[in-house]
Amino acid sequence: MRLTVIGCGDAFGSGGRFNTCFMIEAGGRTVLLDCGASTPVALKQRNIDINVVDGVILSHLHGDHFGALPFLMLEWQFHARRERPLTIAGPPGTRERLNAAMEVYFPRSSKNEWRFPYEVAEIPPGVPDEVLGFAIRTAEVIHQSGAPSTAVRLTQGGKVLTYSGDTEWTDALIPIADGADLFVIECYDHSRNVPGHMNFQTLKEKRPLFRAGRIMITHMNPTMLAKVDEARREGFVVAEDGMAVEV
Repeated sequence: MRLTVIGCGDAFGSGGRFNTCFMIEAGGRTVLLDCGASTPVALKQRNIDINVVDGVILSHLHGDHFGALPFLMLEWQFHARRERPLTIAGPPGTRERLNAAMEVYFPRSSKNEWRFPYEVAEIPPGVPDEVLGFAIRTAEVIHQSGAPSTAVRLTQGGKVLTYSGDTEWTDALIPIADGADLFVIECYDHSRNVPGHMNFQTLKEKRPLFRAGRIMITHMNPTMLAKVDEARREGFVVAEDGMAVEV
């Protein structure tokens, strides 16, 4: 399993980073884990053909995590001339929110006669499922998004990749991260308690609870970006746009 950081920025592009998007390649499949609004630009900057993407898995329904989908759907339809099936998976409410976003940005676009088959799978937190050969399990976390916000656990070929999504501290992260080869966790602020978000001081305190091989921090605001050397000294992997990691 290979993870490429397409974008690891927060909602505001702090540090010039693209919105959250991780590309995962495993078992002959390519999926995007989250798909923030700047993802099409980030993919093009890395010369990645969007038609290689088999599916998109969403942790939650904020624009910096799913907002590129209306643009990608239309690019697949009219420019990339996609014909292969596409799977979009996310928490309950994904289908309604995607259609609403498409209608806001491109009225009547949700009613297109699509040239490619696509499905939207809604995965209830705590219910094991399968998406494009990945075993998936999610857990609801603490982050207000108008629908369940989730942490995501993906297993394929004996490798386990887990991702917190956006959340403040919650014990729900412990079983999600348990035994993971790589745990990607948001670390928004260095020390403040920002509602719905993790900070580095809390993460350091809770780190012994995570039985994961490596922990990568992402989704950092300026206070945390100024302290990434501290995080590296503590043994954390610091996400950077464009970096690739073998899981």
